[in-house]
Amino acid sequence: VYFIGIGGIGMSALARYFKAIGKNVSGYDKTETELTIDLQQLGIDIHFEDKIDLIPADYYPENTLVIITPAVPKTHSEWNYFLERDYEVKKRAEVLGIITKDTFCFAVAGTHGKTTTSSILGHILYQSGVDVTAFVGGIVENYNSNLIGNGKTITVVEADEFDRSFLHLHPDIACVTSMDADHLDIYGDKSAIEASFTEFADKVEDKSKLFVTKGLPLKGITCAINEAADFSAFNIRIINSQYVYDVKTPTETLENIEFGLPGKHNLMNALMALAMAKTFGLPTENITSALRSFKGIKRRFSYQIKSEKLIYIDDYAHHPTEINAVHQAVRELYPNQKVLAIFQPHLFSRTKDFADDFAKSLAAFDEIILLDIYPARELPMEGITSSWLMDKIDNLNKKLATKKELIQTVLESEATV
Repeated sequence: VYFIGIGGIGMSALARYFKAIGKNVSGYDKTETELTIDLQQLGIDIHFEDKIDLIPADYYPENTLVIITPAVPKTHSEWNYFLERDYEVKKRAEVLGIITKDTFCFAVAGTHGKTTTSSILGHILYQSGVDVTAFVGGIVENYNSNLIGNGKTITVVEADEFDRSFLHLHPDIACVTSMDADHLDIYGDKSAIEASFTEFADKVEDKSKLFVTKGLPLKGITCAINEAADFSAFNIRIINSQYVYDVKTPTETLENIEFGLPGKHNLMNALMALAMAKTFGLPTENITSALRSFKGIKRRFSYQIKSEKLIYIDDYAHHPTEINAVHQAVRELYPNQKVLAIFQPHLFSRTKDFADDFAKSLAAFDEIILLDIYPARELPMEGITSSWLMDKIDNLNKKLATKKELIQTVLESEATV
C-alpha cells in the first residue's frame, strides 16, 4: 500500500492499520513530522521528495493500492505516474468505506467534536474487550497513537464532511455532534452542508441507532446537557478539577459519572460516546470505568505547562465555535486569572468566511496574539491577512507576532493562563 501524503493525521492512522495487518507500506510526504518519524519507527519507508525514482521498485499495478489525500495538488509527479500506469488509486475516504463495509461500523460526524467523541468511543469499546479498530483524527494520550486496537469485526471512524468524504462510509451506529458552517470553499453555503449531513444521516435507516445533538434538524435519538432529551447529562459538578455528573437514559439514571476533560463541549462528546456504547449493549460499569480513565487527545486542551505560576494549554481550535468552547472551559477552570490567547488562523478561505465570528470569539480573552495565517493547502488571498483580522477584534490588548517574536511577546505579558 503506497500513500501520497502519509504524514496526515487520518492517512497515518490508515498506514498503521495496513502495517498491522501485514501489508508492505511506504509513501511520500512533503515534510518530516513527529507522525512520519513514528511511522518510520514501525518500519514504514517514507521519503520527502516528489520523485518517481523513490517509489519502491516492487510496487506494481497488480499488487499495489495507492491512497491519496485531497490536499495533494494535481501536478504531483508520483500521483500522475500511478494514474498513467493504471494503478488502483483511491482517496482515504474511499478506503475507509471499503474497510468499514464488511465490519460493524460506528461513524462519528459533526463539524466539531468528531475526534474527541470517536476517541472516547474507541477507548470505551477497546477497554471493554470488544474486537475493535478505531481510526482517529488525533493522537490519543492513552495509546500515544491515532489507531486504537487491531480488531477485525468492529470499526470506529470519524465521518469527515470535508470533500463529502463521509458519504463513502457504511455506518451501523452513527452520531452527528454539530452542523455549523465550515469548509465553505467546498460547499458554498450552510444549506449545502446541512444537505450533505442529512444525506449522511439517511445512511442509518434505523433512527434508534442515530444520535444527534438536541436542536439539530435531523431525526434520531437526542442528546443534551442540562435539558430534556433521550440522553441527558445533569447535576454537573466539578470535584478535584474534573466533572462528576448524572445521565438520564431512556431506561435508567446513571449517577456520579467521572470525566476529566474540561469544557461543556467535552461533556457532550462523552455523552454521545456513552449513548452509542449503551445502545451497542456494553455494561454500564465498563462505560463509566473507561470514561474515568480517558486521558484526552494531544492538541485538544492539552496541558504543556501546569504550575502554580503558569498554565499553558495547547488546543487545535480552528473555528469560532471551537474557540468559544476553549474560552468557556478556561473561564470555568481559572475564573479569576488573566488569559492570553495565541491564535494562528488556519486557511485563508476559513479566515475570510468567518472573520467577524473569529474577531468576536477572540475578543473575549484578556489578551490576544495573532500569528500569520497558516495556508495548509491554499494559496494566499488578496487582502486576507492576520493584520486585517486583527483590525476587527474589539479588544485593545492585541498584538501581531511572527513565530520568532512569539516567545518574547508572551514573556512580556502578565497573563498567567
